[in-house]
Amino acid sequence: MKPSDRLDYSAINARPSRALPDGKKVAVWVIINVEEWNDEAPMPRTVLSPPAGGVPSPDVPNWCWHEYGNRVGFWRLLKVLDKHQIPVVLAINGTAVSSYPAISDAAIERDWEFIGHGFTQKNMQKVPDEAEDIRLTTDAIRAATGKAPRGWLGPGLTETWETPDILAEQGYEYVCDWVLDDQPVELRTRGGGNITNVPYTQECNDVAMMLIQHHPAREYLQRATDQYNQIAQDAEDDDSARVMALVIHPYIMAAPHRLTYFDQALSHIRADDRSVFMTGSQILDWHRETS
Repeated sequence: MKPSDRLDYSAINARPSRALPDGKKVAVWVIINVEEWNDEAPMPRTVLSPPAGGVPSPDVPNWCWHEYGNRVGFWRLLKVLDKHQIPVVLAINGTAVSSYPAISDAAIERDWEFIGHGFTQKNMQKVPDEAEDIRLTTDAIRAATGKAPRGWLGPGLTETWETPDILAEQGYEYVCDWVLDDQPVELRTRGGGNITNVPYTQECNDVAMMLIQHHPAREYLQRATDQYNQIAQDAEDDDSARVMALVIHPYIMAAPHRLTYFDQALSHIRADDRSVFMTGSQILDWHRETS
């Protein structure tokens, strides 16, 4: 099914009003992406090119660049999240659940929501058996947390033509790959039912800002606060609630020179009484109750 066949066009200012609990205007959710990079394969992303070009194997500098995030950066980031006492969503590779057990345990201890993020950090279009990959991811999260994940985020937001169908068939209730709205939307599936897309972000995403667009670290604070202010104003103007995502990778935004800007962005949003921090599942449940 083509992406455009999965949903109809809908202008946000022509929809019925949506109200969050306690009169809040913006549901903000924080997604921490924890991945495992295969040290025998080309790295999913790189920070340093080899002097002679090509794709070296092993790629020690780039593998280590990412691994720093799970060994050090995550724990630095955790202190900031603990300080703000907000709900968090962990988007995690299925293999990473057991490869980094201390991270999984820290998330479970804090009652974070786990969502699937591919079994390995690989483009879903290059996975040999997508249904099996999704099943293995579900099993890994269920084994660690005692329950299956409700949500899914494709590695790099990648999908095949069938991803929403397979997710729905395997019991997933929401996906985050369709960055096209500030409110949840329903995607049609081949089974005749729907799967909900919860708004994610490519703009307040440290991969886009730091690795692709090469902005200085303070861009995260500027962009997150500006985006929040505008979305909150949109919600007030239309008297209809919005959703905003903040996306973090420990190897990027939890680097020593960057983390303070994420901390400051959270402080700005928390100080505004129009905001409420929620998980993806909480946003999904609100969407269902108010649709």
